[in-house]
Amino acid sequence: MKAVRFHQTGSPEVLRYEDTDRPVAGAGQVLVRVAGSAFNPADNGIRGGLLPIPVTLPHVPGYDVSGTVDAIGDGVTAFQVGDAVVGFLPMTEDGSAAEYVVAPADVLVKAPTGIDLVDAAALPSVALTAWQALFDEAGLKDGQRVLITGAGGSVGGYAVQLAKRAGAYAIATASPRSHDAVTAAGADEVIDHTTSTVLGSVSEPVDVLLNLAPISPDEFTALLALVRDGGVVASTTAWMPTPSDDERGVRAAGIFVRADVDELAQLVALVDSGELTVDVARRVPLSELPAIHAQSAAGELRGKVVAVPDAG
Repeated sequence: MKAVRFHQTGSPEVLRYEDTDRPVAGAGQVLVRVAGSAFNPADNGIRGGLLPIPVTLPHVPGYDVSGTVDAIGDGVTAFQVGDAVVGFLPMTEDGSAAEYVVAPADVLVKAPTGIDLVDAAALPSVALTAWQALFDEAGLKDGQRVLITGAGGSVGGYAVQLAKRAGAYAIATASPRSHDAVTAAGADEVIDHTTSTVLGSVSEPVDVLLNLAPISPDEFTALLALVRDGGVVASTTAWMPTPSDDERGVRAAGIFVRADVDELAQLVALVDSGELTVDVARRVPLSELPAIHAQSAAGELRGKVVAVPDAG
């Protein structure tokens, strides 16, 4: 089969589109014929050796997958050959940037039927990140106020949608190019962080601050002033600590997304009911995935990209 792999960590140039053996499903595993492999910024960090995620070389990147069950290992009863599935794959194992991938059956769920199977690859890890940040960690409830910084990214789009569905008042920061998308996601207020300060734009305290943006530690700490006493600060920015304020009871929660099939199944149901929109900016042939890594590394990638195995 064809796959994108790197035999050593480093810049995007280490990626190779090449032939390799088709994997075989072992006990408790499923062989998935890949329909879509979503690119995520963390793929850059793993490839570059910059994230503390151990992988065995050569490594196939891509931890979000959509596809069709092609074979089933011993002990798997939840799926049958031909089932359309999506999942958040173990980040330490070979991923979905290939024609086939082996996945633990317990990280997969039936794919949404209301969107193309290819595009469903854009759902798992980013939507789970938003869900776990807002509800599992921050406990966001109906009637509360949430400030989402960096809402123009993929996680931010889901976070705004999920916050609004939960009955929260959502304030989002975004650049002008993301303004319309964040508004369409349901944000009650959109702050253009390129022309105004967040501190000067939020008029009332928020119950939850969710940071998804690469702001400086000093900027992040300053935003604590916007969080009410007893509120929560959640963040996906693993490279810096999440600030808290013990005197005011403001709790910090660092977000490290985990596979959760119950939550993923709920997200799929929301997609199928039309309550959650999956936004894919581009589909590219799998052979062009190295170029996507390069665009991301250069800060030039916009929107969610899904790689599709090349035809033929």
